Amino acid sequence: MNKIEIMAPAGSFASMSAAINAGCNSIYFGVEQLNMRARASHNFSVDDLPEIAKKAKEAGVRSYIAMNTLMYEHDMNLMKNIISAAKDAGIDAVIVADMAAMQYAYEIAMPIQASTQLSISNYSAVKFYAQFVDTVVLAREVDLRMMKKICDKIKEEDLRGPAGELIKVEVFVHGALCIAQSGRCQMSLLQNNTSAQRGACLQECRHKYKVIDDETGKEMQVRDGYVFSPRDLCCIDFLDKIIEAGVSILKIEGRGRSPHYVDIAVRCYREAADSIANGTYSKEKIKHWKSELEKVFNRGFTDGYYLGKKLPDWSEASGNQSKEERTFIGLVNHYFRKPKIAEINLQAHPIKLGDNIVIMGNTTGIEYNKVTSIVRDKKSLEKADNPDMVTIPVNNRVRKNDKVYLVTKRNLNEKT
Repeated sequence: MNKIEIMAPAGSFASMSAAINAGCNSIYFGVEQLNMRARASHNFSVDDLPEIAKKAKEAGVRSYIAMNTLMYEHDMNLMKNIISAAKDAGIDAVIVADMAAMQYAYEIAMPIQASTQLSISNYSAVKFYAQFVDTVVLAREVDLRMMKKICDKIKEEDLRGPAGELIKVEVFVHGALCIAQSGRCQMSLLQNNTSAQRGACLQECRHKYKVIDDETGKEMQVRDGYVFSPRDLCCIDFLDKIIEAGVSILKIEGRGRSPHYVDIAVRCYREAADSIANGTYSKEKIKHWKSELEKVFNRGFTDGYYLGKKLPDWSEASGNQSKEERTFIGLVNHYFRKPKIAEINLQAHPIKLGDNIVIMGNTTGIEYNKVTSIVRDKKSLEKADNPDMVTIPVNNRVRKNDKVYLVTKRNLNEKT
């Protein structure tokens, strides 16, 4: 129980810092275009690998590079260059779905995780991949009963990977679900010739659709039109069952989401896993964690396939259904260490006493504060309009050019 690993998404250095500060055990990230978020801006370069490895090791956190796309012949040189550079930099493992990447990583003794894209859903498949990998990420459609059988058999047969340790089982516990099994969707490819398996998904499933009778022209709109868009997975209220099944790594989705999302998701699952280990996991705590998770980006929550449902629940609206929203205020101009005061350059929005704010930065990660004092030119203010330069007390160190956001309750009736 005490060895449960919380694996966090890192789409930027700010998200990486947020994940580490929130208590993750490992981070995963993409480099260049050979990952499932290739279209996003949330990818690092090969040159970033030494810094990522250094920051992770200093924090006692493992680092994994996601290289989980299908690969064509022209990708081979880039694939080899990235995996070799990751090994040289000290990255802990590579997450792969293509056998060419798996074979090359195995040849140079780079530890491997088998991606959920491989749809590993039975022990025989685990046994096959154990020749190459130390960790398997199970298919997302595997339910708790199947999960337990696979984990039990790994222990019974003492199945070990190249590192000589028992094969670890990893499952996805929070974040976006895909209409296709294990994310192996062809919808974007068929609609726009941009393949999800190449990291270029345009999320066609998130659009509204209508059913139209060709003969009569009559239209039928089904479930608000979001007939392909699943709600987000949330396992916080049955996390004990997943851990009891024998899973040792809990993966949070969200490399395209904000450091704020990463911080809250990691904190909630870290606290939940620790509560399960020490016997304090309870309905009251679950209610609190779920309330926290609802504050950041989500499409509503579902338990996915894990409890035996045939399909996930559908989203009721497009995009974000979080209970809170952030509005950009400005940037940190300076931090005064001894009095713990931040000088804020208000650029886009006023602030007032009592406001809740978050400050985000590459090294800072995320810092939460309530505005208890506003000072300009030694004069105390109740409110400051933008543009302006003011100082406010902060709980912990922040850094120049960190972004400052106002956090407010969101109108849940609005459609996004």
